[in-house]
Amino acid sequence: MSFTDFISHHGKRVNKEAFLHLVQTSKVDGKINKDEMELLHKAGRKFSLTDHEIDHLIHTERDHHYHPPYSLQEKFDHLYNIGEIILADDVVKEGEKKMIKRFAIEAGFEYSKINDLINLLLEGMKENISEEELFKKFKKKLLQ
Repeated sequence: MSFTDFISHHGKRVNKEAFLHLVQTSKVDGKINKDEMELLHKAGRKFSLTDHEIDHLIHTERDHHYHPPYSLQEKFDHLYNIGEIILADDVVKEGEKKMIKRFAIEAGFEYSKINDLINLLLEGMKENISEEELFKKFKKKLLQ
């Protein structure tokens, strides 16, 4: 990861890719609803951003090319975060499915397994399976 993958705002370092891809997912249906906004703020706070800084990034984000992480754990974490945004309103929209699929493709997952991986992830999240347990199932599905 290069230095340009980070933005600095008042001395705070933030992984720009991780946060901006969440913003993109939230905007895929044209608007960010209240639940999605709350999740974006929760995620932004994990990066030590203030609410004002989070709002600024959300409103200034434009189409941004996704540069996926290298490790499987980080790729899974990104997809998991997207899943949280998608499920925030309890409705999985077609555009949201396309967005998570696009990120999975760009992350380098085998195309023939992507739909199964996404379904495993979203269904597991709906069933409140822990993130750690979902990651184990995710890895197992990749090896099949």
